[in-house]
Amino acid sequence: MRTEYDEPDIRRVMQQLASQVAAGFEKDSPLGIVGLRTRGEFVADRLAAMLRKEGFGRLGRGVLDVTFYRDDLSHSGAKPLVRPTDIQFDLNDHPVLLVDDVIFTGRSIRAALDALTDFGRPSAIRLAVLADRGGRELPIQPDFVGLMLKDVPPDHRVNVRMKEIDGRDQIVVEPRT
Repeated sequence: MRTEYDEPDIRRVMQQLASQVAAGFEKDSPLGIVGLRTRGEFVADRLAAMLRKEGFGRLGRGVLDVTFYRDDLSHSGAKPLVRPTDIQFDLNDHPVLLVDDVIFTGRSIRAALDALTDFGRPSAIRLAVLADRGGRELPIQPDFVGLMLKDVPPDHRVNVRMKEIDGRDQIVVEPRT
């Protein structure tokens, strides 16, 4: 199993993800792109920029914090860091692309689906992830996947680092500390 992906790898994975998304939506129709805080926000920003270059002109952008929607909040012990949700478009009756960096159990996405309904009723919600590590606990599957990671041991993490917040682009599969 490969355990490290560098900046050129991330660039290729992002391009592959953007190509999948572009094929799944109409260029002339509105599309809302909502990234989950924190790293999903940056994946969504990059994806939106790539789609604009492909001729998508009616993109709405948003950022979603799902902290209070998580079903494991009482189990975390630590005080959660809550940041604002910021959705700059009308969700009602428009398709929304929900974007995250890694999907594992599906619980963050379940929380995001709950949170989105507090802001409106999209005509459809599709899910794009930079990396899918498998191991779902809920029946949630992404529609668009940049990188499929297979055979990640349960005691390992998939850490995505983004230049915007971490200073470099990288995906590393490593033991939990």
